Amino acid sequence: MLELPELVLFDDHGNDWETYENVLYEYFKNDFIITQPVYRGSRVYISKHPLHKGKEHTFWHITSTGKIESERVPDFRKCERIRWPNPILNNCEKLKFKSWENKRGKDKNICICYGDWEYLIILIIKKGYSLLLTAYPIEKEHSKRKLEKEYNQYIANIAPV
Repeated sequence: MLELPELVLFDDHGNDWETYENVLYEYFKNDFIITQPVYRGSRVYISKHPLHKGKEHTFWHITSTGKIESERVPDFRKCERIRWPNPILNNCEKLKFKSWENKRGKDKNICICYGDWEYLIILIIKKGYSLLLTAYPIEKEHSKRKLEKEYNQYIANIAPV
């Protein structure tokens, strides 16, 4: 199993949200702007727009939660794992993480699961590249079961007869 970077904890940054957000953003910038991870031989990019507080759209999707963009709130479990997506994506094929395709709306996605349904990364498939949509810990048992069912159905449909 891949050894992931340590969690980036709020408590370790003076319990100050602004300081913590800046630390998170520096990790994000290093892992997704200065360099980009590679998945299946192609670079993984981020959605830059719309910017919020001078930070890219994808940053907010891997550090906060909420259906309405302007009302998203920090999700500390997502924040703590800010350093996980890059090494998971870079090592996905070598370490054979569970991955499968799905469709949500008009987007065709790749879902990548780390561990025993512990953490999920979702990429939007584009022509010649992919975009990091979101990444988050899978905390609810019903969510784990739903994802495992979707994965098993995908595998059953692509398995040779």
